[in-house]
Amino acid sequence: MKRYVALLRGINVGGNNLIRMSDLKSCLEDSGFSGVRTYIQSGNVIFGSTEPARNIAPAVEKALSTAFDYDAKVVVLSQRELATVVDGAPPRFGKSVEHRYNVVFLRSPATPKDVLSIVTPKEGVDEVASGKGVVYVSTLLRAATRSKLARIVGTEVYKSVTIRNWNTTQKLHALMSAADAE
Repeated sequence: MKRYVALLRGINVGGNNLIRMSDLKSCLEDSGFSGVRTYIQSGNVIFGSTEPARNIAPAVEKALSTAFDYDAKVVVLSQRELATVVDGAPPRFGKSVEHRYNVVFLRSPATPKDVLSIVTPKEGVDEVASGKGVVYVSTLLRAATRSKLARIVGTEVYKSVTIRNWNTTQKLHALMSAADAE
């Protein structure tokens, strides 16, 4: 049994695609996933499966689309892939209270290069770095209104990403590790 996290895109935002986490949990359990656990309302769900990794995202998207009547898009990472994201963060990433830290998770066909062509850093405001399947974005809080991260919204590549803050990313990693230790 391998552990996975599904990062749902576009739910419970702006009154759209409203899904209660208890319903999300039930949906995935009914679809054959085990040890299902959700984390906060933004669509983060940890679960186990014996299915090959390549089958997980399509199975989750189909289950969600059917149960909640929307075109579900998810980014699914194995426990090892999420550990690579956390361990691969830039050296000072997440260390300053003067910055906001986000991780842009990519789903095919998006690549870090695609995101970086749109999210060019604003000098003195943003710092960006690519990782394996992600782009790390650090934004100076006092200048956040000048950040260029928002430029991604409305672009074609935006349909293939989901964004999580660094605290959520680390918490999901910790929850997956704890579930594995049980």
